[in-house]
Amino acid sequence: MKYVILIHSNPQPWAHPTSDHTAAYQALPQAEKEALGAHWEKVFAEADAGGEIVYGCALGDPTSSRIFAYEGAPLPTDGPYAETKEHLAGFFVIDVASQERAEEIAAAFSCPGDTIELRPTMRPGCEA
Repeated sequence: MKYVILIHSNPQPWAHPTSDHTAAYQALPQAEKEALGAHWEKVFAEADAGGEIVYGCALGDPTSSRIFAYEGAPLPTDGPYAETKEHLAGFFVIDVASQERAEEIAAAFSCPGDTIELRPTMRPGCEA
């Protein structure tokens, strides 16, 4: 089963990993930051070694995006798309045996200042 892990964040300044640059994460005690990082490293390394990580990519600053709305023809405007506090910061595609495993991996991405969304792929061709 393939899933996409979507990482939403609003670090100031925009940088990766996003959690290092959010006020909520920076307010944590150093020991808690280290524990979160060690847990993520362990889960990610296991998933990568097991072939569960298909692809991942950090995304650039949302202010550099272009939006294409269709108003009789594609009309490009500057991004980001929505006026929100959080923006899509990056994503990972995973291929796992169960939803429970997908949730275990996605949970390792979670930390203060970021919101993690786990979404299954839908198209049958994505499952190949």
